[in-house]
Amino acid sequence: MSTLSTLDESALPTTAPSDDFGGKSSARAVKDQVARVVMWAAFLVALIPLVWILGSAVFKGGQMLLDLTWWTHSQNGITSRREGGGAVHAIQGTLIQAGVTALISVPIGVLTAIYLVEYGRGRLAKTVSFMVDILTGIPSIVAALFVYAVWVTTFGFQRLPIAVCLALTMLMIPTVVRSTEEMLKLVPNELREASYALGVPKWKTIMKIVIPTSFSGIVTGVLLGLARVMGETAPLIILGPYTAVIATNLFDGLMPTLPTMIFQSYGESVQPSVDRVWGASLTLILLVFLLNIAGRFISRFSKVRN
Repeated sequence: MSTLSTLDESALPTTAPSDDFGGKSSARAVKDQVARVVMWAAFLVALIPLVWILGSAVFKGGQMLLDLTWWTHSQNGITSRREGGGAVHAIQGTLIQAGVTALISVPIGVLTAIYLVEYGRGRLAKTVSFMVDILTGIPSIVAALFVYAVWVTTFGFQRLPIAVCLALTMLMIPTVVRSTEEMLKLVPNELREASYALGVPKWKTIMKIVIPTSFSGIVTGVLLGLARVMGETAPLIILGPYTAVIATNLFDGLMPTLPTMIFQSYGESVQPSVDRVWGASLTLILLVFLLNIAGRFISRFSKVRN
């Protein structure tokens, strides 16, 4: 026993490792502090333009939103140099076009994501994924010109609000597909395997297990897509010019929206028009904010509970 004890003691290191570990810990602590400072600095730098934009919109456009006529009247009969009027016509047009665009885009985007994650194998799935990648990077004006070439030039139809919805659909679908695809991939395979072990068909597993589990993420992706299309201007200018009256028919005449109202008023460099530009901008920001709040509530109350 004494010999073994002597051998064991001789095999131990002669220097204490605490200094070495302490040096490494100090280096890691310095790196951690540096990374933390860099992260906070990047966050503050990214926050500056956001606060600047929001502050400018609230400061310059808040007074317009406080006037009740802004929410109840249109700009019908209001000239560029005349104060007054409202934005109810543009708000209605924006919501109608966004709703129809979502009605077309969400089923297509969600079903495409389900195919890519749950069923997609081989060349067809790669082709679909490649086309989604192309649509993700397409500029909005290219989508508008494509729809114009098909809708107006080829078929000879008039420029209508429904054509705007088709162009916006091309921009919203890839956002919904990619966000839904990522959310479906986060669903643990154990849930699918447990459902299959109980004899549940695959389509019912997707409908009852996979989609409810990832529903909050899907809603977030839909809201991101809506936020993008509600602020687009190029398709609206090319396919649906601005009008100052209330119009709710997607298949007849023109339909005003907040982006086209901003674009139209911005070209008239007089103070009443400038005020309407900031008021419409703040209204658009407020609508997107309310949509995100609504999505938070929907996803919170729609989570799968044990």
